[in-house]
Amino acid sequence: MIDDLSFAIADLEFLAIIGPSGCGKSTFLRIVDGLIPPDSGSVCLNGVPITGPGKGRAMVFQGFDLFPWRTTLANIEFGLELLDDGLPRNERRARAMQYLELVGLRGFEHVYPHQLSGGMQQRVGIARALAIHPEILLMDEPFGALDVQTRDLLQDELLRILERDKKTSLFVTHSIEEAIYLADRIVVLSSRPARVQQTIVVPFPRPRTDALKTSPEFLEIRHRIWQGLKGHVAG
Repeated sequence: MIDDLSFAIADLEFLAIIGPSGCGKSTFLRIVDGLIPPDSGSVCLNGVPITGPGKGRAMVFQGFDLFPWRTTLANIEFGLELLDDGLPRNERRARAMQYLELVGLRGFEHVYPHQLSGGMQQRVGIARALAIHPEILLMDEPFGALDVQTRDLLQDELLRILERDKKTSLFVTHSIEEAIYLADRIVVLSSRPARVQQTIVVPFPRPRTDALKTSPEFLEIRHRIWQGLKGHVAG
């Protein structure tokens, strides 16, 4: 349940949303994507209310959601096939190859999802989302199903990708460290009904490296967020 949730995201900003399990983070992201209509209020993109799915937004899910019968390249092309302007096949293929290379999967064009690791599958999901040239990239716990090492590697990969293919990004996570490491700003939600509990501007310049995660400033922000969250986390 979400109650009186109100905030804005700036152009090219990376905004992370963090809060207790079940507070409505993923529901909110689906409302932004137009997959779920809000019971009240509105979500606007460039001042225009969102009333359904649109090409201005692209979602990366936690569960990869690749089509098992499609190759890597064909999975990346899928969103392009749905565009209203109907890209010719050769243009779809060229753009899909561009984003396949961007996420570091050259050489895996013709393999199927079951032949890829979890991290590689999520790279395909990111490439598929970016290929449609969305105005805003929505990510719902995209690394939540991965092991710690792969998750850390893909955090760095995501930062590299977004440095080259700049996008406004809205990122839902349960990980305080991940939110601080990736985001420009963090919105911390309360338990149900979800309200904005605090908003934190992340002061660290880019590019960021793993050494940042052990710095006193990083740990202080982590402590501040945890102090606000822990009273809302069910034991």
